[in-house]
Amino acid sequence: MSLSEKPAPGRLLLDDTSPLTAVIEASQNLQSHTEYIIRVQRGVSVENSWQVIRRYSDFDVLNSSLLVCGVSLPLPPKKLIGNMDREFIAERQRGLQLYLDSITQHPLLCSSLSVKKFLDPNNYSANYTEIALQQVSMFFRSDPKWEVVEPLRDMGWRIRKKYFMIKNKEQPKDRHLLTWVDLGPDRFLSDRDLQSVMKLLTSLSSPYLCPLFFSSVSESSALLIRPLSEKGSLRDHICKVKPRDIYLKKYYNPKKSQGLDLPLIKLYGRQILEALKQLHDGGLYFGHLNTCNVIIDDGVCRLTDVENGPLGVPSVLRPFFTQLRKINTTESIDVFCFGHLLYEMTYGLPPDSVPIDQYTDIPYTTVVSVLQSILSTEACKSGMPTVSQLIQTPLFSDVQLQHSDKHQIKVPSRIKEVLKTAKESLERRLLEEQRVLHQHRRLTRAQSHHGSEEERKRRKILARKKSRQYAYENEEDISVRNNNNSGSGASSPPTCPSSPTPPSTTDAAGFIVQQ
Repeated sequence: MSLSEKPAPGRLLLDDTSPLTAVIEASQNLQSHTEYIIRVQRGVSVENSWQVIRRYSDFDVLNSSLLVCGVSLPLPPKKLIGNMDREFIAERQRGLQLYLDSITQHPLLCSSLSVKKFLDPNNYSANYTEIALQQVSMFFRSDPKWEVVEPLRDMGWRIRKKYFMIKNKEQPKDRHLLTWVDLGPDRFLSDRDLQSVMKLLTSLSSPYLCPLFFSSVSESSALLIRPLSEKGSLRDHICKVKPRDIYLKKYYNPKKSQGLDLPLIKLYGRQILEALKQLHDGGLYFGHLNTCNVIIDDGVCRLTDVENGPLGVPSVLRPFFTQLRKINTTESIDVFCFGHLLYEMTYGLPPDSVPIDQYTDIPYTTVVSVLQSILSTEACKSGMPTVSQLIQTPLFSDVQLQHSDKHQIKVPSRIKEVLKTAKESLERRLLEEQRVLHQHRRLTRAQSHHGSEEERKRRKILARKKSRQYAYENEEDISVRNNNNSGSGASSPPTCPSSPTPPSTTDAAGFIVQQ
């Protein structure tokens, strides 16, 4: 969708975080090659599925685009002779299915544009870089003091978010980060209210929030300018990578990734919690806390991309917390995201899955107790602690902050009301998605149980028992009837011996008269 194009009324914007699953249903041989018919599904609804046809060469092109991650993916090898044999095609189809599973189940690979375009060409055929360049050019024509230094290609994982390094001609030595982003499906503010909220965000002043210098919102996208951090994000610091590298190269398999020391975990964690508390006290909602959205500036953590919430951009961790029905408020989302961030600061890598009940190589018991209060099975079932409760834990309560923790964000009452309404709409969408997912999982478990080998054996045994019982009851019924018949013949009164029937005649009226 172009930047000047307004979304059609009632049209639901695509959620790029919604997982795609792919199953190769069949293959068909043409004259010189084989095509594989793939059934792709978004989310859990079978109705939201479609077919794509791909050749092996298409898989090969996809794999080449993913090699930047630095790891060899399980693509079946090429074969020049005998590649049309039935057995070979069946074997290759199984290998290609394993390949699809490996990329659709990996959180970084499945979000890449190459994979999305391979599985869903109808929705991902646009050139988002070209669209962003057009919008940036329009902005520079209206404000000529800015100039592009260089585009920062694929620095982030979002498909509909592009980055540029720019400079102000009046201060040519300073570098700034320009971001273009599409509005997302969680946008519940009107155009007027969204403009007001973005104006508020550019005026916020807090030691724990990255300042936003400029924002401009159109009907379908937003353009933002903020300081460029040469040292990168907290994740860049943990993974020890160059901030401007391609995100797949940086984060897919970092070789030097390492957790932080306890003093830094305590300091950074407390600063991040203070930032969240300030946002919540001001009526703002975030929902996008992760190590990529935290900038370290002279020993101070600053949250960035706070505008993602009002712009409706879905959280990178949405596939995780949609499966947990107790995470149903914006604060519980932020606390859950903080648990992920704390785990990554401690172990050097984000958790593979949640809930987490076992912690190997426990480095710090005080950290693990906080992790358990957020990421354990019990926490996910009973509910998340609040931000204020986390601040009071032994891990963070004794941290001495350089800046005052009494800093407050002042938000006009009208803006608070519209933010509250938008927040409630966001929570309702989350609850509905969780309800649909919960129903699907119950149905899947029931079908799996009903179709399991153990259940089939149980039903066979039960059927045999019922058959034996039925046969036994039939035998009893027959025996009872025989006994009843035998008993009724013995008690019947004796009959007189038969005598010959007297002859009969017919009278004049036609009646039979015995003689």
